[in-house]
Amino acid sequence: MSDPQTPIDPQQLRAEIEQTRADLGDTVEQLAAKADVKARAKQAVGDATDTAREKLAGLKDQAAQTAGVVSEKAATAKQQLANSDLPEPIRRPLPLAAIVAAAAAVIVTVVVVVRRRRA
Repeated sequence: MSDPQTPIDPQQLRAEIEQTRADLGDTVEQLAAKADVKARAKQAVGDATDTAREKLAGLKDQAAQTAGVVSEKAATAKQQLANSDLPEPIRRPLPLAAIVAAAAAVIVTVVVVVRRRRA
């Protein structure tokens, strides 16, 4: 009535029992990890935080790049105004630079708000 797969040697039988216990212990640990809601929630929060930090860093880089482009365009516009044949009161670069900077700030703010709402 014995199983033909069962080892006859007591050493082999003990080794098989130990292997089965180890496998069972691993299975129990995996089930306990799945049942640990608090630890899984902390992991999910950590993952979400990492994702948010990566997106924020990307947005900061994009905003800095946009600010650089706007700054270059403002400098070019200022130079073009200074070299133009327009009368002096019209060639004042400060109001134009302020308008360009304000427009850039509005654009960057809109981009950030839209991306936050999508996330």
